[in-house]
Amino acid sequence: MAECDIKLLGSWASPFVLRARIALNLKSVAYEFVQENLGAKSELLLRSNPVHKKVPVLIHGDKPVCESLVIVEYVDEAWSSGPAILPADPYERSVARFWAAYLDDKWFPLLKEIAKAGDEEAKKAAAEQVTESLLLLERVFEKSSKGKAFFGGDGIGHLDIALGSFLGWARVTESMNGVKVFDEAKTPRLAEWAEVFCADGAVKDVMPETPKLVEFAKVIFARMKAAAAAQ
Repeated sequence: MAECDIKLLGSWASPFVLRARIALNLKSVAYEFVQENLGAKSELLLRSNPVHKKVPVLIHGDKPVCESLVIVEYVDEAWSSGPAILPADPYERSVARFWAAYLDDKWFPLLKEIAKAGDEEAKKAAAEQVTESLLLLERVFEKSSKGKAFFGGDGIGHLDIALGSFLGWARVTESMNGVKVFDEAKTPRLAEWAEVFCADGAVKDVMPETPKLVEFAKVIFARMKAAAAAQ
């Protein structure tokens, strides 16, 4: 299939867009990355995702696929010749989906609470909650990985992508708030996993650079503060 037949609408800084990019890279799928200006969304984006009007959107031929984890599963099924992303066993697939949903619904919101904390006490409390969740995920990793490098075993799988997509913003949180998210002393397996994940060929060229992401975050937070002050 020609490269132009596969498009990914997204933003370079979005962890959710990153999921789709990693999945496509794992399957060695050539695609066109269409950078969206989320302040002035394109007609293509609005037409392709009229319900949520957000990225990522994968367009395969003329068919749009929306929502990051849905896209990851679609890529896994549509390009079966590459390495499997979801486990073959139905129960293991359900476990991977459960924890991926946990990350989106519980863990990432906790990470954002650190940045939104109004004082050091609130920041410390939010950081402790993030650590508690990572201690839980450390146990999940030990069970799922079966002693290997990734949640998915020998190679990157569904849960690796779900958590690994947040590593860039975890580093931003560390840099801007003076906290340690993936602490080698508290969650050594996850800290090691994070390094291996980011060095993987499917990840390293699309993972946002921390300094660039920090500058982006400063702009976003300044806009949010200005908007709050204007209310």
